[in-house]
Amino acid sequence: MKVEKTPFEGLLIITPTVFTDDRGYFFESWNQVAASPWGLPINFAQDNESLSKKGVLRGLHFQTPPFEQGKLVRVIAGAVLDVVVDLRKNQETYGQHYKIELSQTNKKMLYIPPGFAHGFVSLDDQTIFVYKCTQVYNRECDRSIRYNDPILAIDWEISNPILSEKDRTAPPFSQFQTPFE
Repeated sequence: MKVEKTPFEGLLIITPTVFTDDRGYFFESWNQVAASPWGLPINFAQDNESLSKKGVLRGLHFQTPPFEQGKLVRVIAGAVLDVVVDLRKNQETYGQHYKIELSQTNKKMLYIPPGFAHGFVSLDDQTIFVYKCTQVYNRECDRSIRYNDPILAIDWEISNPILSEKDRTAPPFSQFQTPFE
């Protein structure tokens, strides 16, 4: 497993060691012993999976304390442009975003610590996206920020994304009061 730091404190790119032969491939998608030197969570509380067709944009989502979530995200089939926004007011990267392509081909994973909003746009039909969460889902703590907020200036590399009502009507970043340090 190769772990790379990003310019955002705690946001890590994880590339597994993939063993391939004429039968296919094998890799460990999670190993707590290998991850522990990097400060990654030992226990995850919930696993989620979504299926999206090309052009579906999901995000920017997060949960507030006391149910803030860290996430380990990856793609099983297809590809996504994965985007996070730092919501931690005491970080130099507050309000900035980071994006990376995650795919079934590159098998990269992204560990997103608590205090980030997260979203992705599906680049292929039948994209299967999975994420391990450090906290269970809590409706009262569930929040979102508008994906196309001009303050955030995220280039999603798509002109007409397919959105849920929640994402279409999410509040702008300018109305957001962060609870994250």
